[in-house]
Amino acid sequence: MGEVVGMGLLAHVPTIMLPQEVRYELNEGREISLVPGLERLRKEVFETLDYDTVVVLDSHWATTVEWVITAHNRRHGLFTSEELPRGMKQIPFDFTGDPKLAFATAALGEKHGTWVTAIDDPYLPIYYATINLWKYLGEGLDKNWVSIGVCQTAEPEDALRLGRALGEAIEQTDSKVLLLASGALSHTFHTLRTLRQHESSDLSHIFSPGARAADEERIEWFKAGDHARVLNTHDEFRKFKPEAGFQHYLMMMGAVGEGDCTATGRLYSDYENSIGTGQVHIWFDQPASGFPSSQRLSVTRG
Repeated sequence: MGEVVGMGLLAHVPTIMLPQEVRYELNEGREISLVPGLERLRKEVFETLDYDTVVVLDSHWATTVEWVITAHNRRHGLFTSEELPRGMKQIPFDFTGDPKLAFATAALGEKHGTWVTAIDDPYLPIYYATINLWKYLGEGLDKNWVSIGVCQTAEPEDALRLGRALGEAIEQTDSKVLLLASGALSHTFHTLRTLRQHESSDLSHIFSPGARAADEERIEWFKAGDHARVLNTHDEFRKFKPEAGFQHYLMMMGAVGEGDCTATGRLYSDYENSIGTGQVHIWFDQPASGFPSSQRLSVTRG
């Protein structure tokens, strides 16, 4: 039977792709902690765990009428970001996918009360919420990488349902999977005419005191493994505009038992600012008893 062997809530900010000297210039002569954090995460987790596939829950890829999961045998090419082509341009990528897991997830959508489509079109765009993490954590390792987009018409319950379908597909296909919720905590940018005054990672630049407090509160809950509290206070957190409605995190939790999951988090970075948004790397190891099964959750739950 397949299983999730680890999962993370990881930042993918464009700054990590800039040359070191530029990062230092933007951050008052210091390195942002997100970069050495990813390097350490690769050495301690991605190069040591036994897994087949990485599933990126990509907060930059927004669909409308269904969830979409990539089903390619292989994805390769050059990536230039439509959002920030100056800093992320012609980045080479080449990795295998996991069609079996993708089609199994799609087949289970209806059972879990949602709509999921597996797509293997070679011209399907790819986004930097996937590419940036692959460059640090996947390049050079012989592992499959799959992405699932967020859905702009989905409510929180829909994201949990997608996660339940994914979790059951992982179990059915005997896959050993790492889940990456690729995205931020609070996610409000400073305005164009002011944002260059807020490029330092210092927390004084988080968009508002309320957003910082909400982020820091949830980081403590993540460290304690209190995912139930994070989920139960999701409506409160939405006031601070978490990236993509925090769907990347909700999908991940749907796959591992939601509030029944008590996996404790290890920080692989400081909590940092990125032009107003709250960024952090948190890794959740598989508990000794394994992650709770998504299959025992009712479609009507929540």
